[in-house]
Amino acid sequence: MKLTYPHMGEAYIAVKAMFDDLGIESIIPPFTTEGTLRLGAKESPESVCLPFKIMLGNYVRSIEAGADTIVITGSCGPCRFGYYGPLQKLILKDMGYDVDMIIIDPPREGLSNLFDNIKRLSGGKGIKGFKSVYDAYKVCVDIDELNNIQYYIRPRVKDKSKVNNIMHNFKSEVLSTHGTIEIRNLIRETIDKMLALDIDRDMNPLKIGIIGEIYTIIDPFSNLHVEEKLGNMGVEVHRSMTIREWTENNIIKPFTVRRPYKMEKELSKPYLPVLIGGHTQQCIGHAVNYARSGYDGLVQIYPLSCMPEIVSRSILPQVEKDYGIPILYLIVDEQTGEAGYQTRLEAFYDYVENRRRRS
Repeated sequence: MKLTYPHMGEAYIAVKAMFDDLGIESIIPPFTTEGTLRLGAKESPESVCLPFKIMLGNYVRSIEAGADTIVITGSCGPCRFGYYGPLQKLILKDMGYDVDMIIIDPPREGLSNLFDNIKRLSGGKGIKGFKSVYDAYKVCVDIDELNNIQYYIRPRVKDKSKVNNIMHNFKSEVLSTHGTIEIRNLIRETIDKMLALDIDRDMNPLKIGIIGEIYTIIDPFSNLHVEEKLGNMGVEVHRSMTIREWTENNIIKPFTVRRPYKMEKELSKPYLPVLIGGHTQQCIGHAVNYARSGYDGLVQIYPLSCMPEIVSRSILPQVEKDYGIPILYLIVDEQTGEAGYQTRLEAFYDYVENRRRRS
């Protein structure tokens, strides 16, 4: 069995570490390119979400490299993500790729299926399989720490290319690093390199929160590297959702007495008191939290035709009005042009900066 999985930001690092520890060969798809997206879009339903098309392209690239089994998380909630696995399997079969697909639904959808899938992925190794999942979560925690340090340093360092080089080298080296321990050591070494950079500690940059649909927030290809673009302008960004946060709320907390997404649901309650699918409540809750925390602006990013985020988009102007925080709305699909995207970010930066100066 040669496993593969789609790109979703830094998720491949934690998943690779887990399978390395279990002694299972996994094939990481090549980093997403325009060619990957075109390949997926060509075979996908026209109106389906952008992440679906990117993931499908990822699978084809991995299958061409020898993968025979796809691993993907699932969902039974009111969002089209729950259809991804079964529909993509059918499309791949029509393309001539008869591969196995393991869909891991969250614990709330049934513990027996979750346990069976973990045992299957771990080769029947039982407790070791669950330990590898928790160790992979630790990798997610470390990646979050690295990203937060990167977000703090990038706007404050004079030579932005140094941050780019450190992160580029990390992403290249992690592909040849084996297992949780080695990968966590590499993350720590990368953090040390980042902290050694000379920065302007007196600088007080604009602070902008990134909210919206989880995939397009986390995956740099789909959001056209928005964090890097804003950081290079001199903005300290913060990403509202991460792989660690998703793992914690969807896998770890259901096994404890802690309530998943408690803060987000409470803050979004005045605007959206019920779950309607996707991460709508999280988007609204994080928007309120950022506004209360003194952030200067927000950027909502979501795929064209994403139903939950369209609802968020209709609610956020009221949050903007109630808390006096400007919000930029960015919709992405395979037709999104980087030049226009960059222009909108620059205009939003100028607006937010002038607004803070006047106040």
